[in-house]
Amino acid sequence: MPDNFNIPPIAEIRRMAPGELDALCAQLRCALIETVAATGGHLSSNLGVVELTLALHMTFDLPHDQIVWDVGHQCYVHKLLTGRAEKFSCLRHEGGVSGFPKPSESETDVFVTGHSSTAISAANGLAKAKELTGDDGYVAAVVGDGAMTGGLAYEGLSNAGRSEDRLIVVLNDNRMSINRNVGFIARHLAKLRNQSRYVRLKKRLKSVFLRLPLIGKPLLGFVSNMKDRLKRTVYQSSTYFEEMGFYYMGPVDGHNIRETCEALAAAKLLNRPVLVHVLTVKGKGYEAAEQNPDTFHGVAGFDPETGEPLEANCDTFSCAFGKYLTNLAEQDPKICGMTAAMQGGTGIGAFAAAFPARFFDVGIAEAHAVTFSSGLAQGGMIPVFAVYSSFLQRAYDQLLNDAAIIGSHIVLAVDRAGVVPEDGETHQGLFDVAFLYTIPGVTIYAPATIPELELRLKQAVYDAKGIAAVRYPKGGELPMPVPYVPGYQPFDYFPKEGAATLAVTYGRVFANAMTAAEELAESVPVSVLKLNRIRPIDPECYDLAVNYNRVIFFEEAAESGGAGERFGERLLERGHAGRYQIVAAKGFLGVCSTESGLRQLGLDVENVKWQMANGK
Repeated sequence: MPDNFNIPPIAEIRRMAPGELDALCAQLRCALIETVAATGGHLSSNLGVVELTLALHMTFDLPHDQIVWDVGHQCYVHKLLTGRAEKFSCLRHEGGVSGFPKPSESETDVFVTGHSSTAISAANGLAKAKELTGDDGYVAAVVGDGAMTGGLAYEGLSNAGRSEDRLIVVLNDNRMSINRNVGFIARHLAKLRNQSRYVRLKKRLKSVFLRLPLIGKPLLGFVSNMKDRLKRTVYQSSTYFEEMGFYYMGPVDGHNIRETCEALAAAKLLNRPVLVHVLTVKGKGYEAAEQNPDTFHGVAGFDPETGEPLEANCDTFSCAFGKYLTNLAEQDPKICGMTAAMQGGTGIGAFAAAFPARFFDVGIAEAHAVTFSSGLAQGGMIPVFAVYSSFLQRAYDQLLNDAAIIGSHIVLAVDRAGVVPEDGETHQGLFDVAFLYTIPGVTIYAPATIPELELRLKQAVYDAKGIAAVRYPKGGELPMPVPYVPGYQPFDYFPKEGAATLAVTYGRVFANAMTAAEELAESVPVSVLKLNRIRPIDPECYDLAVNYNRVIFFEEAAESGGAGERFGERLLERGHAGRYQIVAAKGFLGVCSTESGLRQLGLDVENVKWQMANGK
């Protein structure tokens, strides 16, 4: 945080002169840049909503009124304004401030919005609850950063537009993805429509017309039709939202606090669903972010003076995946690459650059990506969909009904599988194994090392049938105590003479299991069974495990419905009479580092070693 930076209360901010507000915005931007440079996080999107966030807080009375942020990573300024400035230097750190709205942090964080396109539906429900309980407060949904590429946003608009609730959707348009209104007339009419006095005058004129005998209603209809024709002539973006049932206001300069406050105040007077179209610049106020808003969308630590990253780490599973997929595609013209607005994060940018005609970024639309992939597969192509584990959850229905039933061969490159640092509960990749296990015919590979990822990707592309998933974590490998050379076999077995305990595991936790077993070798011999393919598990694995008095399954995923539960069931079927134990995630996992997350799950070396030596 900048030195001597004190954020005044909202009541005081409302009384500030324009010059004072400009100074406050500059201080807020300085706080964002300095903090995110040290902690990492979402920078350009938050720089773009500084004035908008101030206007929202100046216009609405929180927590009586409520704001839902979509995507939630736009909420940093909101958090600074709601009593979390002192802890903001610990943004996205365990025990610090979450990078997403979190109701347990503040009553002004009304909804968890870690995934995109959900705010309008959530705000629709909150507004309806206010109407049903007689609460006269307003609900605002701030939607931007690609959230309108997700289908759920339109489902929310469709339902909310039919209501008469006090719902205001603020469309933060920082990419001009909605057609720009052009010309002097459009700008002039927009300025008029966005003012409170225009709304009041419109209401009074309607009342006057309706009091006129005989000609009142026809005259009102004539004037309304003429107004709509004129509006359709000069506007290009308003009619779509008005056909959905919203009163459209905009476009508004989202960096002009007075203009934005005026539009929001006018929207409140309407007492019906309103869409306020706000234009902002992503990365506003920081040249490096303005010039490269995508680069500074989600960043690790960087030098705030130059904008250069503090370290460039390409020794990661994600980077390796992009390289390996590109190499495969050079030999096979049927391979297509796909992502859902995560080209940089998934490492598939290398493929996109090499094969632009075979690369598809579908936006924040994971469900569409899966069905689109299934169509590609039915047309003879081999689609590879690179997606974060936590975002793949959004496409479960499509995996089941649009891909598995028809037998489409699609490959899921499931990035961020397991513990995901900094982003908290909504981004932890702990549930993909459990839900993929419920879909018939799915094959799941789990490489432990970066070289193994290349091998498993080849197997997923060419050996597997139907849906094939390759899951791997964020970042790099864990230290391996002994050299490991992967092969095509579905499992690897490392027996220890005299061992009564077998540790079963997969993925990067295999390294911790091997380290623990090596350290215990002289006192408590433990054999290790590594599953390279965790679904279907090779039957020989059960034949090996049934001979041990004690079997411990270490899994960097959810225990309920995971591979460990299935392994235990098959052991029972084979008459295993010994002890069986699963060490895995038993619920949600909050903001943490990778090391802390593995420790909390009991999957770090020390905990694995203790379980091997002692157990329950």
